[in-house]
Amino acid sequence: MQTGALTAYLDVAQVTLYAFWVFFALLLFYIRMEDRREGYPLEADQSGAFNRDDWLFVPPAKTFLLPHGHGEVSVPNGKRDSTDRPVPGVKIANFSGAPYVPTGPNPMLDSIGPGSWAERSDTPDLSHDGHNKIVPLRVATDFHVAEGEINPVGLRVVGFNLVVAGTITDIWVDRSEQMLRYLEITTEVGTEPRQILVPINFGIFRKTGNGERIFYVKAITGEHFALVPGTNLPDSVTFLEEDKIVAYFGSGLLYAEPSRQEPLA
Repeated sequence: MQTGALTAYLDVAQVTLYAFWVFFALLLFYIRMEDRREGYPLEADQSGAFNRDDWLFVPPAKTFLLPHGHGEVSVPNGKRDSTDRPVPGVKIANFSGAPYVPTGPNPMLDSIGPGSWAERSDTPDLSHDGHNKIVPLRVATDFHVAEGEINPVGLRVVGFNLVVAGTITDIWVDRSEQMLRYLEITTEVGTEPRQILVPINFGIFRKTGNGERIFYVKAITGEHFALVPGTNLPDSVTFLEEDKIVAYFGSGLLYAEPSRQEPLA
């Protein structure tokens, strides 16, 4: 046997297999570390204390540069959304993982269950060229409703209890995805009119008995539109505002009326 002829007494295929197993194990370990940059260390469900002993899988902090000059963020950092806004609810039972029941006057604003929202950045989503992605048609003047499609501007908006909530005044589009995101509504409920946004996927267009076309929202009642979270600026919506708006309508599917929380049977 010549010097270096390892194949005479080593199974190259088996060595290659073992090398792959080692590589794959290291890859899994790396992925498990990287997917724990947010939400870790874990917080105990009952005591509220952090599990700070998970030294093996929690990675060291890494700094990420945010786009469009929005600074930088380091994760993991141990921050919790509940630090500045405690959960306004109580657990239905004393065991780990038990769901919470909202205790606030309006459960759809309590950020519990389907109404949960995260502390996202309070800045608008921007396109690659730095312009706001989601804007009304009065800003995105190069967009228009396609011929033959329903133009919702001017239609009345009705909650699931058939109470008229307001009138559609504009359409908000995503200029990057080229699709409709929200309908802007001037409310007719509450103490005074407001300009609010309704996610387009929470309603459908219907015709009434007299042939009038309306936008019917099944998630909430007409009166609930008075408390839909708003936007700070009239022509833009931030990540945080979007989370709150969508959470409000999502929670209405469970909390808008007490019967929705009961068993189906």
